[in-house]
Amino acid sequence: MQRKEFLKKIPAKNASNIKVGIVLSEFNPDITESMFEGALTTLKEWEVSEKNIEVHRVYGSFDLTYACDSMIRKHNPNAIIALGCIIKGETNHDHYIASAITHGLTNLTIKHGIPISLGLLTTNNLDQARARSRGKTNHGDKAAVAALQAALL
Repeated sequence: MQRKEFLKKIPAKNASNIKVGIVLSEFNPDITESMFEGALTTLKEWEVSEKNIEVHRVYGSFDLTYACDSMIRKHNPNAIIALGCIIKGETNHDHYIASAITHGLTNLTIKHGIPISLGLLTTNNLDQARARSRGKTNHGDKAAVAALQAALL
């Protein structure tokens, strides 16, 4: 399904009153900034007001869970978009970090009743990360759509 076809099927007109938090990891900035731009483009397409978007930046993806919890407590958003990128290295650290983040964000969603979309790339190399952070496969865009859909439930 093409991106535009997908967006046409979603009732975006009601998103103008949605408060959205974005938590962005700055590690691998070439990747995460592109995802961030994709998320912002989607929020604009869904008519989310700029004043209803709060952004927190953190160093690495492991910090996303704490920052999302802080975002909820301080800004009370209707949804959060968590953006980060973990690229496999010589060890299995990527599996441990991704698992911890996924569990942490799931627990926060349940605890606070606020959807947190997981815009976390886990790739084997930088080329795969670039491919998933740009154009039609921009996972920042997809994470924004997921957050808005959940907030509008």
